[in-house]
Amino acid sequence: MRDVLAGSFAPSGWRLGPPERIRVVNWNIDRGLQLEAILAFLEGQNAHVLTLQEVDLNARRTGFRNVAEEIATRLRMNYVFGYEFQELAQGRRGSSAYHGQATLSCWPLENARVIRFRRQSDFWKPKWFLPRTDPFQPRVGGRIALVTDVNIFGRPLVFFNLHLESRGERELRLAQLSEALDDARKYRREQPIVLGGDLNLDVSQCYSSSARLEEMGFHSAITLPAPHTTTPRGLFRRRRTIDWVYLAGRVQSLSADVCEDVTASDHYPISFELRFPT
Repeated sequence: MRDVLAGSFAPSGWRLGPPERIRVVNWNIDRGLQLEAILAFLEGQNAHVLTLQEVDLNARRTGFRNVAEEIATRLRMNYVFGYEFQELAQGRRGSSAYHGQATLSCWPLENARVIRFRRQSDFWKPKWFLPRTDPFQPRVGGRIALVTDVNIFGRPLVFFNLHLESRGERELRLAQLSEALDDARKYRREQPIVLGGDLNLDVSQCYSSSARLEEMGFHSAITLPAPHTTTPRGLFRRRRTIDWVYLAGRVQSLSADVCEDVTASDHYPISFELRFPT
């Protein structure tokens, strides 16, 4: 399985300089099942950078589309897609289906790479006694962080686009988060970094993850107390706060909002603005 797919659809040469504010949207788009509604929301955001999780590529359930490329084409952005899983029940003869993360921007995307976590759940692995059909979601691959430099007129802003494991114990998710944070140690302390995504950790309750993030110089881009970021799914399932964004280095959060009126996914988008301090 490849690591990264990329495409360039942003017009070049028309921007005069960096804006005072950088607008970012983070969103688990539930594979892109409601793609037109997703696009309608994103078109209204006028974001400079998008970090998306649960993005389909050539899957039956989303009409065999390259969801990341369709969003990039419509919004006139560049994109990189990180391969997370091959979806064994979603492809067609001679053409495999995939699922992963996508980072898009109106600026050039550079040095894109995938951190494939060493610690993984075996829940998704195909099993001989289970049919390869949709309800069982047989997959090969593993959870990842998609790391990308957004080149803002010669000034890189590093994005860690995470999707941590939804199955298994909290310790597994914390181990995967630690792998991403260990990778972030490679950068100078003043390097602006945005780390976020679908963490599958309730950030309002998981104090151990907050402590590790603070130790590494990260702080929340969103004001606490934390709003819910998932929709109610079933009579007895509560909403959770598992999508979140953290910042490190010389970058500041100016405003942030969890858009709880958007119903195009089972997760709510997070919209926020950044600036480089003078």
